Amino acid sequence: MKLLVWILLAISSYMVSASTGRLDIIEATVSDVHRALLDGSMTCEQLTREYIKRIQFYDQATGLNSIIMINPAALLRAREMDEEIARLAKLRPLHCVPLIVKDNYTTRGLQTTAGSSAMAGFIPAKDAWQIAKLKQAGALVLAKSNMAEWAFSPRVTISSIAGETRNPYNLDYVPAGSSGGTGAAVASNFGLIGLGTDTGNSIRGPSSHNALVGIRSTLGLTSRSGIVPLYFRNDVGGPMARTVTDAVRILQVIAGPDPDDPITRYSAGRFSTDILSLLDKEALKGTRIGVLRHLSERDHDPRIADLFAKALKDMEKLGATLIDPVQVDNFDGISANHWCRMFKQDLNRFLASNAARAPVKDLKEIIESGKYSAYIEEDLKRFQAIDDPVSADSPCEDIYKDERRVAFRDAVVGAMDEADVMAIVFPSWNFPPARIGLPEEYKGDNSQVIAPHTGLPAITVPMGYVGDLPAGLQFVGRLFSESELLPIVYSYEQGTLHRKPPAGFGAID
Repeated sequence: MKLLVWILLAISSYMVSASTGRLDIIEATVSDVHRALLDGSMTCEQLTREYIKRIQFYDQATGLNSIIMINPAALLRAREMDEEIARLAKLRPLHCVPLIVKDNYTTRGLQTTAGSSAMAGFIPAKDAWQIAKLKQAGALVLAKSNMAEWAFSPRVTISSIAGETRNPYNLDYVPAGSSGGTGAAVASNFGLIGLGTDTGNSIRGPSSHNALVGIRSTLGLTSRSGIVPLYFRNDVGGPMARTVTDAVRILQVIAGPDPDDPITRYSAGRFSTDILSLLDKEALKGTRIGVLRHLSERDHDPRIADLFAKALKDMEKLGATLIDPVQVDNFDGISANHWCRMFKQDLNRFLASNAARAPVKDLKEIIESGKYSAYIEEDLKRFQAIDDPVSADSPCEDIYKDERRVAFRDAVVGAMDEADVMAIVFPSWNFPPARIGLPEEYKGDNSQVIAPHTGLPAITVPMGYVGDLPAGLQFVGRLFSESELLPIVYSYEQGTLHRKPPAGFGAID
């Protein structure tokens, strides 16, 4: 029945005339929106209403199930944005940018659950650092998106608060996890840009599976304060967008030191505040790019291998010199056993800091409540049983102090230095998205290996499709090299233009 409704909606959407006299929000960018706001062809309130209408029209009827809640104050905020334009005749950097926010970002006045029904009713008194910075820049929190419960799964997006999210490019497939709600919503044009979090894969995986640009920035460039943690020492929050340019607009606002997240002190003076001016379609010309065959040739689908081969040829056509392969000595050995399972300790600390408002006080109470999805029960109980994950072999230090993590990073960067390359590339996943309910197909995730443990920046960008299912190409650079890395990602994006919206989510009347 859901499939029939989806087909009817898709047919009706293409029967509607697109000539409304206002901005067509399908695939609209921040620049498009700002031009429309300034020339008076659309107001912020009209834009916000159109996105809300799309969520209400498509999200539940199709079974996509990407949104947990729409911000009830969104239209009020939009009217305030319009009043500001009328008063000042100028725009803030993200003026009236409707955001889809993963539901593990604390958002003042809005329920924040991390996908757990045990957290229903938790209304934070304070915005997460990134949310506060984005609001200051003029952004508007439009909706909270579904996620894998407590961010546990890189593969699926299933929560006890909202159920399962599907992939808009084919509703029989997963959007990856844990930021799959943001990925599906932004891909379907339910908002202008989205926020995800990435502990191992969870910005880049859903971005890859949904034909988006996803940025896991250098660990220490952006603050994690106010984000419900998975493994705090690995967690990064950041943008998921339809274009590199829009992702950069978000990154520029959220980057920089936060006193409440000490690791961000490493970012001071190490990041350009105007990467937008550095984006250049010709940036690949004369650059040297390394190919990490150690990841791309692991167990893989030959169709992804073909897309990757085409991506490498495209980079050469765009002027890059490929160093193929770049080899990291003893890669399997130095990349192994870096996970530090601090979920209980990190979560309990977060809940304690929100004790006056959180409905549960610790992981033990969550388990006792029984309010969780069946698929995470074993993980919850295993984490509860870990009293102290720290040991001599696993000191659980951050990326700047942990000797094993530093050694891993030095080996990767040393290989890049030896090959004299600006970045290394590989498929974000070696297999296309899996079918829902078939865990044996959940394989090929390359994002878990390098960036989470080394702290290096990693960016995924669309590199084509297997049938109707998207695939992503990943670029990894040196610490705080975003100013060099993002221009070459932009050059590849602009030289290939693989991004296209999902077919069943067109314009509505």
